[in-house]
Amino acid sequence: MIAGLVLAGGRSSRFGSDKAAALLDGRPLLDWALDALRPHCMALAVSGPGGLADAPGDPDGPLSGVKAGLIWAREIGASRLATLPCDVPRVPADLVPCLAAVDARVVSARTVDGSQPLCALWSVDLLDAITAELAAGHPSIQDLQARLGGAQLLFENERAFRNVNRPEDLPPLAGEVA
Repeated sequence: MIAGLVLAGGRSSRFGSDKAAALLDGRPLLDWALDALRPHCMALAVSGPGGLADAPGDPDGPLSGVKAGLIWAREIGASRLATLPCDVPRVPADLVPCLAAVDARVVSARTVDGSQPLCALWSVDLLDAITAELAAGHPSIQDLQARLGGAQLLFENERAFRNVNRPEDLPPLAGEVA
């Protein structure tokens, strides 16, 4: 059973305002991410304001959100956690099932443009390892996934993984089909 987590806790400093609330085709980016996860997940949560909070003392960054998500997923009886950043609104509709078909404790998407380590599926049994990593600092998520024996799954459509870092990144995505 898979739980879904949208990572929306960043400061949005390059964006200049709350990125998760920014509109693409009339819908907030947060809704795009939730909708991508909804058909494949038993429950959904958001890591960020008004959602799951990072543990006190954990460093800022998305791995702390992943840890909070793994705790929540374990509490609700999920065996895996699908993560998706709020700023990648056009991911393939079959992202989660494709990742779930890979036999690995953690698997993330990859395109010809590079790794997408937050578009990932994590086993909840990784919670202790991630907690230990965070206690020692905040490692690169891609490096951590490799140390944990993670796999990457190649997706041909690199445009589907374009992220929104600045307001000017939105118009090129408008009207595209996911």
